[in-house]
Amino acid sequence: MEQSSSEERKAFLERHASAYIFCALSYDLKNLYEASLLSSNPDRVEIPGSFWVVYKRVLRLNGLDLTIYAEEYASLNEWAYIDPSKNETKFPEKESSSINLKLRTSKDEYLKDIENIQSAIRSGSVYELNYCQEFYAEHCSIDPLSIFKRMLATNAAPFSVLFKCKQHCLLSASPERFLAKRGDLLVAQPIKGTRRRLSDIAADNRQKEDLQHCVKERAENVMIVDLMRNDLARCCETGTVAVEELFGIYSFATVHQMISTVTGRVKAEFNFDTILQNTFPMGSMTGAPKIEAMKLIEQFEKVKRGWFSGSIGYLAPDGDFDLNVVIRTLIYNASTGYLSLQTGGAITIDSVPELEYQESLLKAEAWLKLLS
Repeated sequence: MEQSSSEERKAFLERHASAYIFCALSYDLKNLYEASLLSSNPDRVEIPGSFWVVYKRVLRLNGLDLTIYAEEYASLNEWAYIDPSKNETKFPEKESSSINLKLRTSKDEYLKDIENIQSAIRSGSVYELNYCQEFYAEHCSIDPLSIFKRMLATNAAPFSVLFKCKQHCLLSASPERFLAKRGDLLVAQPIKGTRRRLSDIAADNRQKEDLQHCVKERAENVMIVDLMRNDLARCCETGTVAVEELFGIYSFATVHQMISTVTGRVKAEFNFDTILQNTFPMGSMTGAPKIEAMKLIEQFEKVKRGWFSGSIGYLAPDGDFDLNVVIRTLIYNASTGYLSLQTGGAITIDSVPELEYQESLLKAEAWLKLLS
């Protein structure tokens, strides 16, 4: 599906500047921002593209204060327009009794890909690459709202999203913020570094300590921090880009994560669209250098990413915005019954292929258990 042009997005954003604008940004939006990039891998979930919409009702809850905003429904994308006189977003009410997601890439293939990526690193093409694989099911039936509620009860995450667009649905348990704007402050919070949560408190604390001091995980994290500093420097005032927190350890229901925070004061002439052009997609899901990493991702991965490793979020009437990273996410096409879950991690010269494979399984584990 063709993405909207920069001019069309700019006009839409200006026309609805007084409203909350929601967006689902496909990873493949990168191709509009960099002419040398393309997306030619198979798209079995048939993601239609990036999505920009103003909903008729927006509820904003701040503590116990609820504010309701009323607007006229509007969509930038003709294919996404929802006719209120028709039921265009109906999903099955009955779920498949159990869904066993299969891996598209065999373990041997995965390990060989890691070795080949490390060869590319040794040759100097990149020094870090985010490599992902797909779990999938075909001809299945899910009730997205029911599954999302169960996910929240067992694996709540700060950037979780349930998003529906006609026959497509995205259910995300994302722990990661891509980029937020608060006044003139831009905030990026890349995640690199993962450890499994353990039921034994002492053992769980040792997991956190191990992650905190792991040389490899720190190297992965700081590479992406440097990339994000460079991205923010393109649209921030000189001398304002700073690392507010480096190697912070945050605990979620199933994993511990290493998260760093990079900030900068955005230049007055940069708007939402031009900030995206200078920062999207997020470095934590590409690698570095970013352009060459994205070319190699296209070479090694087996499926089109689509909404996975893109972003979902909102632009507020005051110009502030908040965007997540679409990871730990199910993407479903109700018209075909195709269900997709992609996971992966950062590959560096020090990566151990077997451990990278196990990390990709760990990141899928919460969804796999919930669906089985």
